[in-house]
Amino acid sequence: MISHARLLELAREYGTPLFVYDGDMVLERYRDLFRFIPCEKLRICYAMKANYNPALLTLLRDAGAGLDTVSPGEVLYALKLGFPRERIIYTANNMTDAEFEQVLALGVTMNIGSLSRLAKIAKHHPGIRICLRFNPDVCDGDSEKTMTGGDLTKFGILLDAVDEVRRLVREGNLRVIGLHEHTGSGLQHAESVYRSMANLMAIATPENFPDLEFLDFGGGFKVPYKPDEKRIDYVSMGAEIARRFEAFTAKYGRKLDMYFEPGKYMVAEAGYLLVEVNTLKRNRTRLIAGCNSGFPQLIRPVLYNAYHQIWNLSNPCGTPQVYDVCGNICETGDRFAEQRELPEIREYDILAIGNAGAYCYSMGGVYNLRPMPGEVILHDGKVFAAHRGLTSEELADRILEENRFK
Repeated sequence: MISHARLLELAREYGTPLFVYDGDMVLERYRDLFRFIPCEKLRICYAMKANYNPALLTLLRDAGAGLDTVSPGEVLYALKLGFPRERIIYTANNMTDAEFEQVLALGVTMNIGSLSRLAKIAKHHPGIRICLRFNPDVCDGDSEKTMTGGDLTKFGILLDAVDEVRRLVREGNLRVIGLHEHTGSGLQHAESVYRSMANLMAIATPENFPDLEFLDFGGGFKVPYKPDEKRIDYVSMGAEIARRFEAFTAKYGRKLDMYFEPGKYMVAEAGYLLVEVNTLKRNRTRLIAGCNSGFPQLIRPVLYNAYHQIWNLSNPCGTPQVYDVCGNICETGDRFAEQRELPEIREYDILAIGNAGAYCYSMGGVYNLRPMPGEVILHDGKVFAAHRGLTSEELADRILEENRFK
């Protein structure tokens, strides 16, 4: 974990707003999963949509990680970074024909989540190897917007459509090498993991799918965001996952690989967004601390009503007061925290927003034409990689150049 003193040094050295990532923690979280889940044939495919910083991806590549990708751009990006094709799985939803053809030509494992797409593959690409994504019919997650199982979701093929799947696979002489499910992000209950696994394993029979090489149980491992939030006992959960999978493979008749695709678990706690307070304002019942970043640079509180811890790095021992920590965007909802007790904030204090490693920079944008922050990665005690954010003038020039009619 990066000390608050070191974060303050980085803010002074590189300026704010600034994303800072702990590369050592990312590698530790990756290796933890192999310790938690004692499965001989475990493969971890990091969900790169959580954070696509090239330095972090390079660390994971060198550690042996695979990748869960969700767009042709992510696949191309991964290949350009040197990830082997056999370590990449592509799981898009509502893909176009052109996207399918593009990714198929790149030679990575494709994960198909609809009968419509499966029918097209059977007709136009007979004989290819594919993975199939099923809806596990289990609904869990830390937000209704990130729950990916159950009747209301767009993801996966229904489990009760397995006979239709078998028909299409037979018509197209397709080889189904993997089955996949994903229940949601920030899973709240261990039992949801076990039930979704059981539902997928129930259809993963030699009669239905004789050519299986792996089962992929998605990601969604929860991390604590609030200071009083307990960490999940992943040692016990992992042991139970391994036990159930071993019993399944014995019944199937041979050992299969087990995939998981964590994103948030591996990078969320490793990231911080450093901001500077530039305005203090008392609006009758509210004390507002305005800073030099906004929700386009860390959108989770606005989008998901998510909680992120905040620390006053410059005045950690100040007398506590209750603040709305607001951004610089022209929206009333532009708050990183509402009615949050923090040590006294003064103008020009540096605040650190925690758990900013997942779905923060990667979901960012330039609304109000404010450039995205720079990023710094710490590894082995030193700055491993860094890039600065654009200036406002550079952003304006880039947009004009990209939109200039030739």
